[in-house]
Amino acid sequence: MSSLREQKVLLLHGWGGSDNPHWQAWLGSEIVKDYGTVAFPLLDNPHFPSKNRWMKQFKQLLKEFQPDVVICHSLANTTWFHLCNEGEIDEVKRLLLVAPPRLNLELDTIATFFPVKVPSKLFAKEITLVTSDNDPYMTAQEASALQKSLNVEMKVLHNAGHINEEGGFGEWPWVLSWLKKAS
Repeated sequence: MSSLREQKVLLLHGWGGSDNPHWQAWLGSEIVKDYGTVAFPLLDNPHFPSKNRWMKQFKQLLKEFQPDVVICHSLANTTWFHLCNEGEIDEVKRLLLVAPPRLNLELDTIATFFPVKVPSKLFAKEITLVTSDNDPYMTAQEASALQKSLNVEMKVLHNAGHINEEGGFGEWPWVLSWLKKAS
């Protein structure tokens, strides 16, 4: 395994944030414990987000922080897809897409984010998609179709819900191992 000190990691949360005990908060603290470099910003107005504001914030973070690794959860995936469709971001080494919602999700509070097209390029050298077979925001069939469209490696978790603290994902050793894995 490679050291966390050798890479800059950007954690991007979804709708409502990823406060403790969410796995992203846990992962951020694990990176810091190993003297790694991590950015885990609270995105603008996370409970009532705006696609345009989040896209602007993502672009600024990518430009200023220049991460090697980007780890998206939930609505951050949708925002990443919008950025990829624009094509105005630099490529990162590794990208982890965790629990993306369906591409045409209909929820009033986050309606500005949908629909989103499947990007033809994800602006990453290595990409892994992680889904759950019972995610309320994306069915297993929708996840399989997304994986085929993106043509990326996919890990499917059994009975993990939206892969957050409610699904039992506070500490998540797999994601730490994935991060430490040499690319």
